[in-house]
Amino acid sequence: MILRRLPIPSAALLLSFLVLHAPYTIADEAAFDCLITTESLKFDLTSLGGEHTVSRTRSTPPSTMEDSVRFDLCSELSSKGGVSQQDQCPEGTRACLTKLNKKDDEKDRIISVIPIVSSSSIEAAYNVLSSPKGLSLVLHGPKYADGPAQYLNVTLLCTSDASDPTFVSYNGSELNLEWQTPVGCGDNKSSDDKNEGADEGSGVPPSETVGSGIGWFFLVLFLALVAYFGLGAYYNYSTYGATGKDLIPHRDFWQEVPYMLSDVVSHLCSSVRPRRAPSRGGYISV
Repeated sequence: MILRRLPIPSAALLLSFLVLHAPYTIADEAAFDCLITTESLKFDLTSLGGEHTVSRTRSTPPSTMEDSVRFDLCSELSSKGGVSQQDQCPEGTRACLTKLNKKDDEKDRIISVIPIVSSSSIEAAYNVLSSPKGLSLVLHGPKYADGPAQYLNVTLLCTSDASDPTFVSYNGSELNLEWQTPVGCGDNKSSDDKNEGADEGSGVPPSETVGSGIGWFFLVLFLALVAYFGLGAYYNYSTYGATGKDLIPHRDFWQEVPYMLSDVVSHLCSSVRPRRAPSRGGYISV
């Protein structure tokens, strides 16, 4: 028996294999809005929205094949200006694969234009990855010609620094992309839920809670003053038979308040005002 050394698969192919065989969760809504919530994490993919283009080149002597995919995770692609409609994917496409044949001294020729993901059949599914940490997102599309249905598998790897997406593979049905981005780390859901629960329990946003607290303070202060003067006037009237200004409780104190405030202001002004050294009239001390 002759034993042959089998080639070791690359890290990208190994990651694609693990992702392909991992269980996926179907998104709740048919229209994917780039917001994913799991049991413990939240993924906000809106920052990854916008049109992106990645490509790969394959040597097919005597020519070269270029596979270029144009995609937008969060919305539909717009038509390209200066390109005929038959050389573009139809409206409603979110990921479009174009195969271009290049040959020296000849004009580039479009071989095929394949809608990989369409909004009408997107059926988003996701899987949270633990090793390496990240998120695998699958977006579906229609069948191409007489072949199988198409779908896009985007692996978002958790990193501190963002990078451009890369073209991993395409087997005629599944298009694999890899993207290193902080978005793949997700946000802790428990802390967000606690903050939301606190706001929902009060029934008002945090800013309104602070404003209402200050309002309650001044309301209580106003009611306390009303009760103080009202009860004091009633006491003076019922006990001493007072009338007019004599009804004011602690009248002597309140009469002195303006003078006390004036003294405080004068003291503060004198403390702030710089002191001038006395002039000696040009004489020099001996």
